[in-house]
Amino acid sequence: MIRTVESETHVSAPVLAAYRYCEAVTGQQARNFAYGIRLLPTPKRRAMSALYALSRRVDDIGDGPLADDVKVARLEDTRALLTRIRDGAVDEDDTDPVAVALAHAAQRFPIPLGGLDELLDGVQMDVRGETYETWDDLKVYCRCVAGAIGRVSLGVFGTEPGARGVERAAEYADTLGLALQLTNILRDVREDAEGGRTYLPADDLAKFGCAAGFNGPTPPQGSDFAGLVHFEVRRARALFAEGYRLLPMLDRRSGACVAAMAGIYRRLLDRIEREPEAVLRGRVSLPGREKAYVAVRGLSGLDTRSATRRTVRRRA
Repeated sequence: MIRTVESETHVSAPVLAAYRYCEAVTGQQARNFAYGIRLLPTPKRRAMSALYALSRRVDDIGDGPLADDVKVARLEDTRALLTRIRDGAVDEDDTDPVAVALAHAAQRFPIPLGGLDELLDGVQMDVRGETYETWDDLKVYCRCVAGAIGRVSLGVFGTEPGARGVERAAEYADTLGLALQLTNILRDVREDAEGGRTYLPADDLAKFGCAAGFNGPTPPQGSDFAGLVHFEVRRARALFAEGYRLLPMLDRRSGACVAAMAGIYRRLLDRIEREPEAVLRGRVSLPGREKAYVAVRGLSGLDTRSATRRTVRRRA
């Protein structure tokens, strides 16, 4: 079985190779996530890469071209893998590098692996083609595919001893995940529509005359698409504001990581707000230099200090 280690110098060659594989997956496929985790010390960066690689595998199953019954079977295989990891039944020479890395990370950090089961639940909702009538309905999905990842990641980040309000850290991590996912939904509204998926609540779509969906580069005729986007942007901003209360509870580099990842999505939200119809013409993204600036800003602690001041004002 994989041994718990106290020092990075004692990590075995098979485990190091597994981590390198996960870091390669992260670097190649996590265009926004990778900017944040670069700010972490090596053990945490490796653990987050393992979490990402497993999450990426699950997402690829849900988004891939396989038949639905095959997707369900592969998701259940992944659930069985998580059970093996929890039971300490993954050997260092296992042929699955993601399993090896995640098993090691779960011994190194108190990762609540149940959150990854919630991710599987959320992707199964995608496979079933579920739609959402209200924001409360959509929140259930967002908590599975993003809020749970926030809570799992908190197991790697940890919290600062004596931090005020730390009992609510998991709640804030969950809320930040919701903010990120709602931003993703807005960014990918056209891409999702082309794939036959609609995530925005039906109530909201009807309110703004968008019930016909988004199958072209222009909004539905007679709709208030900009009004819909601005409405959802305000909702996402409120979630970010609440979720940012997590930052003062983290150590400097973990806080920088979270601030960088969240900051990139907040800037995406700004772009979407300025030009709502852009999301119907293609994927909105940030240039690399802007992502780098957000990462540097996170490392400087500006966002953490700002979140601390807001928290103090609320308590005053």
